[in-house]
Amino acid sequence: MQAAPIWPESSTPPRYAAAERANATDIIVDNARLRPTHPAFARRLDGVWTTVTSREFADQVTALAAGLLAAGIARGDRIALMSGTRYEWALCDFAIWTVGAVTVPVYETSSAAQVAWIFDDSGAVAAFVENKRYAAVVQQVRPPATRHIWRIDGDDLDGLAASGRSVHRDQVDRRRRTVRADDLASIVYTSGTTGRPRGCVLTHGNVLAETRNVGDADGIADTVVNEDTRLLLFLPLAHILARAVALVAIRNGAQLAHTSDLKNLPTCLTEYRPTLILAVPRVFEKLYNTSQRTAQAAGHARLFRAAEATAVAYSEHLQTGCPGAWLRLKRRVFDLLVYAKLRAALGGQVRYACSGGAPLGARLGHFLRGAGVTVLEGWGATETTAGVTLNLPAANRVGTVGRPLPGNTVRIGPGQEIFVKAPNVFRGYWHDEATTAEAFDSDGWLRTGDLGRLDDGYLTITGRKKDIIITAGGKNVAPAVLEDRLRAHWLIDQCLIVGDRMPYIGALITLDPDYLAEWKHENGKSHIADLADLRHDPDLVAAVQQAVDEANLAVSAAEAVKRFRILASPFTVGDELTPTQKVRRKYVLTKLAAEVRALYAPADAG
Repeated sequence: MQAAPIWPESSTPPRYAAAERANATDIIVDNARLRPTHPAFARRLDGVWTTVTSREFADQVTALAAGLLAAGIARGDRIALMSGTRYEWALCDFAIWTVGAVTVPVYETSSAAQVAWIFDDSGAVAAFVENKRYAAVVQQVRPPATRHIWRIDGDDLDGLAASGRSVHRDQVDRRRRTVRADDLASIVYTSGTTGRPRGCVLTHGNVLAETRNVGDADGIADTVVNEDTRLLLFLPLAHILARAVALVAIRNGAQLAHTSDLKNLPTCLTEYRPTLILAVPRVFEKLYNTSQRTAQAAGHARLFRAAEATAVAYSEHLQTGCPGAWLRLKRRVFDLLVYAKLRAALGGQVRYACSGGAPLGARLGHFLRGAGVTVLEGWGATETTAGVTLNLPAANRVGTVGRPLPGNTVRIGPGQEIFVKAPNVFRGYWHDEATTAEAFDSDGWLRTGDLGRLDDGYLTITGRKKDIIITAGGKNVAPAVLEDRLRAHWLIDQCLIVGDRMPYIGALITLDPDYLAEWKHENGKSHIADLADLRHDPDLVAAVQQAVDEANLAVSAAEAVKRFRILASPFTVGDELTPTQKVRRKYVLTKLAAEVRALYAPADAG
């Protein structure tokens, strides 16, 4: 009888296990008791940053929860939350949990059809919406089960709290204490890169396991997230990553600020001066590209290249040993000339940054660490309540997504698929037993669909199972390597590698509108010419070809991009992109089928 295969595994013992009577609201109750006057939040009101203490926040949550009780919200009721990233998001979330209800986050970029599906599928009985526009969308699709719609930007929250004044605070506390670790905390709908969003059922135990085990991981509370930390959140809180990081910050006593005004993010960073930020790789890529282009425009391109090489070399030496005296000296010089300006763009105080949602890329990670901003890259999914692995301050291997967080076990199974066991793994998909059953193997391991490898316990993501391209010649190609390298080029915004069952690999490429304007100026093109006019311009094609040639150096000849198409318009969030900047591959391939066909037409027909 053949022995069962032994799959590579990596595991870290848990630091915390949720007690039966625990729930996520214990975080703010403990804060109000242990650090009542600590400035737990910062809010920008009328252009001025003001703070909210732990006690004030807990009192506001209790008042809002009393209003929910007065409105007849019962344990287990689902309440939708459709808003940008702001203070009231956390306020509503904790109030919903306090009365034993279930938060259903909805991306503010969701279409009316997506909103209708989420409300109908979840059975939401009420909704918090940010403004009049989102209220109109909800009103348009409002199912009979939705009894209440409260607007955040008006007087509705104050009115709801006022309606709860007849509810004694003991009633609120008694309801809160009925909530158990095994009760539902949230139904988080996936952002839908492949199809209709599915509701991931997360319990209070899942939330606590993630929050406590991340917050207590080696070096996190000591150096990254503590009472001296100022965290600025600008990613959508409807995404589990931002929400989990926010909860870790609240639990560890950091000061948390929010903004969803990305156009004015540089001003917000300069004013608030965070010590920690959370971002997806595209944000860091744009930071790098802006720094590079600014140096080039000032005639300092060679200086920037030398500073970049020094930062990368310094970080690589940190990973393998200790940088030598000459390298340390060069880094100090470039810190004054280059790196300090890069950090100033982040507010000047950022020491650590967290990255997730997509691979960061080793060179960019090394550059940022060498420049004084250590990016702690991690990996996880909605189904795992966010983080499964994370690079920790004293164990940061750039180019990987780190080792398993406390309580998590990672296994590399058949086909290099990553499997996970952990207390933060979700219960299943809402109203979808068949898909839930498919998500787990016979031993209870979660099939993540991501591909990877383990080296000394560190996980490296190599691709996505559903994204693997098999060319007509039988070559398996993971598109992430090429896509990541192409997106790192200053002119390129997004790209999609194609070639399934085709004779060679191709690429659909969109350009960054801001950098395209710079390129037009530098290359003598009309400022009124748009991409539709320029996409076949020989000079522009040559510039993109150079980026493609550089990306192709990372792969074999059979995996290299042979032809590409510059698209006439960029991808947008809510259409081709998810709210965290991931390309909705299946949708884009259908929508742009004609562009894909053109990649494989005779050269003189394109």
